[in-house]
Amino acid sequence: MDLNPSYKNGLRMSAPILALMTLGVLGLSTASASEYANPNDYEGMALLTFFLFFVGYISMGAAFIFFVMERNSVAEEYRTTMTISALIVGIAAFHYYYMRGAYVEDGIVSVHYRYMDWLITVPLMALKFPSLVGKDAITDAKIPVIGGFTNVCFFGAVWMIGWGFAGETGMLSEQLGDSAGLICLILAGVGWAMIIVAAGDPFGLMEPKGIDNSKVKGELEWSLNALRMFIVVGWIIYPLGYLYSPEANLLDGNQELMGVLYNIADMINKIGFGVVAWMGAKKAAEAITE
Repeated sequence: MDLNPSYKNGLRMSAPILALMTLGVLGLSTASASEYANPNDYEGMALLTFFLFFVGYISMGAAFIFFVMERNSVAEEYRTTMTISALIVGIAAFHYYYMRGAYVEDGIVSVHYRYMDWLITVPLMALKFPSLVGKDAITDAKIPVIGGFTNVCFFGAVWMIGWGFAGETGMLSEQLGDSAGLICLILAGVGWAMIIVAAGDPFGLMEPKGIDNSKVKGELEWSLNALRMFIVVGWIIYPLGYLYSPEANLLDGNQELMGVLYNIADMINKIGFGVVAWMGAKKAAEAITE
């Protein structure tokens, strides 16, 4: 007797339940904490910051549940990309819970919690490409010392986050003076450029070094270019937020404006990344069944 179908059905049922329970535990904590969070205590940009921290937390949590529940609706070869999508927004939901708490309780738009989140989720976002297009579409091109496509994306993401953190925490202010924030921003941009060169741009201006477009399935082409659009265009919001970071010493420091820009960027890019990958995976799954 083959028990495998029953086993798979059990997984399909248990995964959404576990996802709901996980978010439910955080939801109870949020409910108790929200008794002390009175929106009337905020106004102007502070109110918008307060609002977006809550919206960010709830939207990431909702996206996490959606991606977990939809994981088994796509072909098996695309379930890894759905898992990565769920991890990205799930991890972000936890960090937004703590960032929300830091702002409500102490009036701080936490850079440290933000970069803890980015250090995990940004490399995962870069790794969405190989998980979606498949290993056959990944080229053999390598960069000396760093390696192939996956390594380049991972290294570029960590490099970008590391220099961004250094700039926003003033780690190099003594060594580099008032130019520290700008220098760190430029160096962080090198990591961003590495990911773009490896994954390609959505406008077809250059041939990607890490992906062979001719080997990408037709059903995935739109989603692939949408992911590239997020990286090339959607990620522009992040350096805009960086410009207002108080420790970066570039424009007049404004932690609320920085937080608003970062929160908007996270919701657009992290949730959007997962949605377009899910759409591509669904199209590919439908093509398999036809």
